[in-house]
Amino acid sequence: MEKKHFATKAIHGGYDPNEMKGSVSVPLFQTASFRFKSAEHGEKSFLGEEDGFIYTRIGNPTINVLEERIAELESAESGIAFSSGMGAISAVLIALTKANDHILASKGLYGSSFSLLKMFQEKYNISFSLSDFESEAEIRSHIKPETSVIYIETPINPTMKLIDLELVSRVAKEHDIPVVVDNTFSSPYIQRPIEHGCDIVVHSATKYINGHGDVIAGLAVGKKEWIDEIRATTLKDIGSVISPFDAWLMLRGLKTLPVRMDRHSDNAEYIVERLLKHPQVENVYYPTLDQSGIFEKQMARGGGVIAFELKGDKKTAQKLLNNISFINVAVSLGDTETLIEHPATMTHVVIPEEERRKMGISDTLIRLSVGLEDVRDIWSDLEAALNKL
Repeated sequence: MEKKHFATKAIHGGYDPNEMKGSVSVPLFQTASFRFKSAEHGEKSFLGEEDGFIYTRIGNPTINVLEERIAELESAESGIAFSSGMGAISAVLIALTKANDHILASKGLYGSSFSLLKMFQEKYNISFSLSDFESEAEIRSHIKPETSVIYIETPINPTMKLIDLELVSRVAKEHDIPVVVDNTFSSPYIQRPIEHGCDIVVHSATKYINGHGDVIAGLAVGKKEWIDEIRATTLKDIGSVISPFDAWLMLRGLKTLPVRMDRHSDNAEYIVERLLKHPQVENVYYPTLDQSGIFEKQMARGGGVIAFELKGDKKTAQKLLNNISFINVAVSLGDTETLIEHPATMTHVVIPEEERRKMGISDTLIRLSVGLEDVRDIWSDLEAALNKL
């Protein structure tokens, strides 16, 4: 079959209407269990000797299409869906670690990801350390004999710092360590880490993959042997399972991913240009402003998230949020609506202040998820709030 382009795969990937009685839209299989043809068929299904669906916790036709589609979009062999982004991250890291192992992570993580690593350390003696990943020597200096996984975000939430995926992958392969990348901020339309040598990609699919702010979900993709192991262990036994209806909504959202990501990026670039000139703004962080060459190497667009620092203190940042009119003061990102939040007191408040500052999360840092509204209205609201500081 002729290789299809990204926008076509986002609509058709992983699905053949002829296998579903000609239904153009993926049907919703809202069921918990699936009937066996016979007792022998049931036995072979449980032994893995026959393909087929048994129980929605470990497989469902609607969910399966989503998993195949995201794998195709990320250039991966296989995919697996979860009930949340943290469900995906937890399942992957649990599957790749055991007691006394070590995780090397990026210096800058989503607050709940940081909390998860702390829990691993306190409960299961799985240590972790944080790296800037800025050079081969710096990465090697953090790798230990017991390092079992490298886990990174790029762009990092919320500082928007970029990490060179090819650099990390090259060093990791020397030590036979799998590299896991949280690709939430970019989506596969903008960045595909597996094409740069990484091993597993995770998403808080709540964000850009769904795109409408009405589903909590997570996804992971990678080599089939790893994904099969995760499905048979941490998904099955811990049970962070996406519902068929949520998977169906995700498939609907995915169809417009390329269109949405281009609009998010266009709008964000417009806002960045104006933030750079505003007298109340100290610094602006956005992928296209990167001077290291990483952006050009691994990202197609800048995406919809901007971080910027204000002149002032924490009260200045809170005043800005209180001055906003129609922009939503809310966490999350990737919605059709523009969202604004204060990481130090919201998404990253669980990280100790000293660690936050090392990560570059100051009290005046603001994270803005630029939506799909008319960008002139977004800027008008933001500018008016800035002018009141």
